[in-house]
Parts: sequence; structure tokens; C-alpha cells
Amino acid sequence: MARISYSDKEVELLARLIKSEALGEGEEGMLLVGNVVVNRVVANCDVFKDVRTLTEVIYQKNQFAGVGTPLFEAPVNQNEINLALRCINGYRNDPATNALWFKNPGTDVECPEIFYGRLSGRYKQHCFYNPGLKDNCDL
Repeated sequence: MARISYSDKEVELLARLIKSEALGEGEEGMLLVGNVVVNRVVANCDVFKDVRTLTEVIYQKNQFAGVGTPLFEAPVNQNEINLALRCINGYRNDPATNALWFKNPGTDVECPEIFYGRLSGRYKQHCFYNPGLKDNCDL
């Protein structure tokens, strides 16, 4: 069962975002990025309390570096669509299980302990961040 409501167009939109943000991180890296995006649709706190669709989350101002890039604008393949659907249908994994943010600080650069939220861990180049302990955000 899906964690969120979605349209076919939004599945493609999520596929384009996870590809543009994490293509070099392989399937797991792309799934973790998708995990964060779906968490933002679900989250009931902070700057995400008024965004309730994938479209609103993905196009929220200054949130994702990949939006608008050539990779984001390029067509997606069936594998990328399937990854997006896995995220929508409940895929969650550490370190992104409850994460609302991710950051790619660069090769051989340590993850900052704080980046909007608290560091929950790293997968390849991406650092993932959970909301503070006072905010569980209904995740």
C-alpha cells in the first residue's frame, strides 16, 4: 500500500529527481533519496507542513539541486520508474528511514553533524539528516 497519494506524472517526476540527485550512487542511493522525498510529503512539521504532494515537495523553492538540470529534464527508464514506485509504496532504509534532508558535501569530505537536522548517517556521497528529537514529524 502506498504511503502517499500520487499520480502517474508524479511517479515520473520522482524518478527524474532521484536520477538527477543520485544516479552515481546506484539503486540504493537513489532509493534513499526517494525515501527522503516521500518523508517530506508525509512530514507534519517545519517547512514541510504545507507541502502534501510529490509535486509540491519536489518544486519547493531551493530544496533540490537536481531540479532543472539536464539530467532532471531527460526522460527516465523503467528501472527509474520502478525505484520511484518502491519509495512511494513504502521503501525506507537507514540512514534515510526518518530523514528529511540530505546533502552531498563532496568526495572525501566528512558529513557535518548538523544540517537542518541531525546526522543519521551516510551512504556513499550523501549524508542524511533526521529532524530533532522534539520533532518526530509523524514519520
